[in-house]
Amino acid sequence: MKTQDLIAAAKKQGRTALDELAGKQLLAGFGVTVPKSVVAANAGAVAKAIAGMTPPFALKVMSPEILHKSDAGGVKIGLRNAEEVTQAIKAMAGVPQIKAARIEGWLIEEMAPAGQEVVVGAVRDPDFGPLVMVGLGGIFVEILADVAFRICPITRLDAVEMLDELKGAALLDGARGRAAVSRDAIIDVLLKIGGENGFLIQHADDFREADINPLIVSANGAVAVDARFVLT
Repeated sequence: MKTQDLIAAAKKQGRTALDELAGKQLLAGFGVTVPKSVVAANAGAVAKAIAGMTPPFALKVMSPEILHKSDAGGVKIGLRNAEEVTQAIKAMAGVPQIKAARIEGWLIEEMAPAGQEVVVGAVRDPDFGPLVMVGLGGIFVEILADVAFRICPITRLDAVEMLDELKGAALLDGARGRAAVSRDAIIDVLLKIGGENGFLIQHADDFREADINPLIVSANGAVAVDARFVLT
């Protein structure tokens, strides 16, 4: 499905945000790597749904009434097989906030390799238009607000400078005993989101805000493991 069709379908359904599967499909449409995923309608459909997929798995509830899945108890990671996924769905279905919500299915994904968590975000400013943001995950965003912004469209040089501006930038290069990760992979995602032909330029009028959080970056690439797109 074309990215514009994904957005049109969501708006036709009266949604205020893309569901996570549609958000991942939109990212894939712009060349951003996303996990292999399937949707199971219920616990009984798990074994057939994940046949051929590689564990460990992440499980996420799909509901238009639950935007922040982790806060609602709607995310479980590190599941090793169909039985564990099945039991996790049954347990999630009994959580009060999930039990009270309209459930559209259960998103099951292959987990990304370990790496550095990075946040890539976007917002439409009333004065400057679309802005793209990057920051390191965890406390760097939550507590230190260690982020960099640019007006779109950005160039490769802009993306390089954004990473250099981060206080924790040395962590990308292997500081404090961490494995170095690919800056090029982050730059590539920034350009696909905020570059000349990126998501923000093509769909500036369709979204109020968006974020990839986290983007897991390793030495070999970057995978968008969670995505949120709020529609206008």
